[in-house]
Parts: sequence; structure tokens; C-alpha cells
Amino acid sequence: MKILHTVESYLPARHGMSEVVRQLSEGLVRRGHEVTVATSENAERDYETFEGVKIRAFPISGNTIRGTQGPSEEYIRFVKEGTYDIITCFAAQQWATDLLLSHLPSLSAKKVFVPTGFSALHDPNYTNYFARMPDWLRSFDANVFLSDTYQDAAFAQQYGISNSVLIPNGASYEEFAPTPTPYLRKKLGISRRSTLILHVGSYTGEKGHREAIEIFLNSPIRNATLLFVGQNPTKVLKIFGRKIRYIELPKSYLLAGKKVLVQTLSREDTVQAYQEADVFLFPSRIECSPIVLFEAAASGTPFLSSDVGNAREIAEWTGGGTIIPTVRRDQRGYPDIAIGSRMLAELVKDKALRAKMGTSARRAWEARFTWEKITDRYEALYQAVLNNQPVHQL
Repeated sequence: MKILHTVESYLPARHGMSEVVRQLSEGLVRRGHEVTVATSENAERDYETFEGVKIRAFPISGNTIRGTQGPSEEYIRFVKEGTYDIITCFAAQQWATDLLLSHLPSLSAKKVFVPTGFSALHDPNYTNYFARMPDWLRSFDANVFLSDTYQDAAFAQQYGISNSVLIPNGASYEEFAPTPTPYLRKKLGISRRSTLILHVGSYTGEKGHREAIEIFLNSPIRNATLLFVGQNPTKVLKIFGRKIRYIELPKSYLLAGKKVLVQTLSREDTVQAYQEADVFLFPSRIECSPIVLFEAAASGTPFLSSDVGNAREIAEWTGGGTIIPTVRRDQRGYPDIAIGSRMLAELVKDKALRAKMGTSARRAWEARFTWEKITDRYEALYQAVLNNQPVHQL
């Protein structure tokens, strides 16, 4: 198959959506398909092909509501003239999808849409945008939802969109299958006796860094380290205000032996952090289907998450997670800090429960949620679409 994936950002950018598209694109190339990714320009990208995936970059930004900047017509012409078998648009509310929506009937390729959450669904500025969304969904040959329960899937069900299929996110077998030799604690100066609590996510103000700090500091646990891994680490430090002295710079300790580390790690070290952590703490405010929870499952590390996106669904699928009661404001989840602190203490204390959750999660990931298995499902979907077969039965 000749496949085009469109996405707002791609390598070397590393975040949830770019990682999904990278894993799928490279996986499909390994199966013999020709895959091109249309995406934004990136000053750090000095290649046009990576792991067999062709990359076509455009100096475009924005979306339908905010307005787009850049050579939109050049992008639309590129897509129309590409003679692709399949065109898959990843994520609404960004230029790489929005610029094509009014052109769907004129695209000769089969068309697939992966909405990834409709994060602005309840934003008044997007009222007209989502009023048109049911017709756009029907114009695609298939719509892929990452969850059965999140708001984009509920929206499709509300409007009777039948050309839909559930394909979740996952985590890489290549990265997480090997049994690692521990080294990261020593590298970062974390005692083997210290409970390691991990949070992975770039600072955007929405990934729950502040909430993780509050849960950690208010929890009655002792002798523990909270490790933040992500981009823009200096922004995390600003959260502390007067408590900045409590951060490891490099030898400041909280009462009860608590310590906070803020790091930017390589991918190899990040995977190792998952493997060596005792608990993955993720009190994020807004998500669709967080890959980090699948990565925690793959590493056999039990997770404690806010009730955002389909985190509860992932906890049920894997048996590896516990959900903090969450107060919702403006479609964002704000975890109950007091309850979250108690839940963290209970999970840290119960080593047998953590081992049971970790084993269950690892087994579920191996059976259903490796990127290899997820890529199999996308390949089957693409073939079904090309053969005009019903996709909801996949």
C-alpha cells in the first residue's frame, strides 16, 4: 500500500501523537508498505527519510479556528496529487487535518481519521467546527477511536457514526521486552532503599506536575524520591516557589527522607526509569489516551492516575492501575490531593499488591498493547477499507 499519514508534528519532536505516528509508520514500512508523513517543519530535522519513512515538511501552523499560517495551497495540492491508497489524518483541531476537511470528497484515496480526543469539544470558539464534525466523520471511510468511553467516541455514537473502530495506543516491544540491568538509580544518585515514584511528561501546565508534587509532599510515605522526566524542566522548578530549596540541587532532602529530582533524560534512560520505578504517578489534567500509562504497564510498574481521557479504561484493560477521584472543571480533571496522597501511601506500602498489578499489566501489554500488535490492526483496517469491507467488525 501507498500510505500518507498527516500529523502536526513528527520526529525529532517526541510527544504522544508524534510517537503514535512514528510507531505506526515505521511498523508499516517494515511490513513492505510505502509510508509518507506530512508534517510541520522542524529546525532540528536534517533528514527527509527516517527508518524508511518519507517525511514531507511544510512551514504551516495553526488550525481552522485560530487561522492557519503558511502555504496551505501547496499542502493541499501535495495531498491531492500524491496518488495514495490510504490517507490517514491524525488529530482534529490542527492544520494537517483541518486543511483537508473541506476537500475530502475530492480526494481519490481512501480516507481514515484518528480524532484523538476532541480536546476543544466544549470550547465555545469551536461550536461551529464541531457542528460540522458529524458530516466530516461520515466523509471518512473509517474513524479510529483510542477509547470506547472518551468524549470523541461518545460524540460519534451520539451522531450515529457507524464507520468506526476501536484501536488503542500501546508501547514498544523492542524497548520494553528486554530485562534491564539496573543502572539509573546509581546514575542519578537515588538510593536502592528509596521508593522511586516516576512522572513522565513535558511541562505544559496540564500534565499534573503541580498535583504530583502536592500528592507526594502530602503523602505520609517516607524515604522516597519523586522523579520528573520531561522537556523544559526549569518550568517545573517554578512550581515550587519558596519550596525550591527542597529540590535536589544536588543534596537537599525533605523531612522523612523525601527527595525530588527534575531531569531531562535520553529515551534509553527514560525507559530504564520506567523499569526501575516502584510507582508511576500521573495526575494529569487532560488527556485522550496517554501512552505513558501503556509504557508503565509494559514495564510492569503499577500506575496511579487521575481520571482523565481513558485512564480508567486502561486501568481496567491492564489491571495495572488505580484511579484517583477527580473533580472536573472546564473538561479538565483535578485530582483530589488528599485522597491521592493516601492512595499513594497505600500503594507504596503494599508491595504484594504492586507486584500483582505489575504482573497483570505486563501480561496484558504483551498480549494486546505492543505497537507491533497495534500496527497489525491498522494494517488490517487499511486493507479492509481498500476492499470496501465494514470496519466496525474489525
